[in-house]
Amino acid sequence: MHSVILAQTDTTVGFLSQDSHKLARIKERPGNKPFIQSFDSLRRYSAMGGRVPRKFKNRLRQAKATSFVINNRAIRIVADGEHHQLLKKFGWFYSTSANAKGCSFDRAFAEAHADIIIEDNRGLYEGEASSIYRLNRKKIKQLR
Repeated sequence: MHSVILAQTDTTVGFLSQDSHKLARIKERPGNKPFIQSFDSLRRYSAMGGRVPRKFKNRLRQAKATSFVINNRAIRIVADGEHHQLLKKFGWFYSTSANAKGCSFDRAFAEAHADIIIEDNRGLYEGEASSIYRLNRKKIKQLR
């Protein structure tokens, strides 16, 4: 059974879990709508069957607070910082903002829906959402 973790990510406070169905229930989202998968390294993503066009590999490695959609799979590589240390222990998580559908961050809501709360020296705060780019073999397009 996978837990839902409330923690500060590299961009904003978020729910993390390896069970997307639990996150979908909390966020009241359809089960078929995907979540961003955060990985501790590009190597881990590749080991789980992910492929990145050669042309964009360095961009993924060097990107900060950026998500990428590759073959309809949203991913983010977190290479450093406190969030990387958490990911390094578990390898990867599904990630979503820790708020109710259509609302801003509410600490009481977030704590009520989390199994584990991890608060480091940064505290828990709502920051800016990550940029999102769609990649295919030849081009890149900004979505957010």
